[in-house]
Amino acid sequence: MKIALLDSGIGLLAATAAVRRLRPDADLVLSLDPDGMPWGPRTPDDIIGRALSLAEAAAAHGPEALIIGCNTATVHALTALRTRLEPGLPVIGTVPAIKPAAAGGGPFAIWATPATTGSPYQRGLIDEFASGVPATEVPCHGLAEAVEHADEAAIDAAVAAAAALTPEDVTTVVLGCTHYELVAERIRAAVQRPGRPPLVLHGSAGAVAAQALRRIGARPAPEAAATGTLMVLLSGREGSGLPVPALAYEEGRLLRTATPAR
Repeated sequence: MKIALLDSGIGLLAATAAVRRLRPDADLVLSLDPDGMPWGPRTPDDIIGRALSLAEAAAAHGPEALIIGCNTATVHALTALRTRLEPGLPVIGTVPAIKPAAAGGGPFAIWATPATTGSPYQRGLIDEFASGVPATEVPCHGLAEAVEHADEAAIDAAVAAAAALTPEDVTTVVLGCTHYELVAERIRAAVQRPGRPPLVLHGSAGAVAAQALRRIGARPAPEAAATGTLMVLLSGREGSGLPVPALAYEEGRLLRTATPAR
């Protein structure tokens, strides 16, 4: 089994680690874009073009499924990627977990990049899945970039700023950018209010990994031998391993133990 994932940077680590935990025997191909990151400020057409380029580089290595490990890329490029690659290569996008957050019934917040916050895409998800449930969109200025570079001081500052914008009665936070899942516990500590029930966080990595297995007719097998290999592509070029900042996170350290693909 071989599964590919793409993103401009290390935001794909959360979904990659989720796949690794479900299927330690799966070979993984990670397609990143250090030459073009960050994608957030780029035009939709530019994001589509770069995503297609990363996807084709990954597809050349024969994966059975491709995960878009990025909310921004999913918004802009999912349709184009599916048109180009399916049905031969199933493409799985990453959608903010607004539906399960709203199902809890309590007030919730959606932490997302400034570009995604207030976008028609995100507002559409709120209208569809959270009608009647108090939802607050929180723009997280600089958080994805800080996580990408493992800049501890910048992460703390960005998390604190977003927490200050989060209403005190919020019981649930949707992590609307894949980078945020890498610092989930820091977000929990910043938003948790004294005397309030434990804060619920909703990421997308686990659901995306499970959907990828379903699309190829495979089942989770966390007990399988950890024989899966790891290949890293950097703007289409084969790299020597994960970017150094990835190793600052538990998800990156988990993947470091994988055998490099040959």
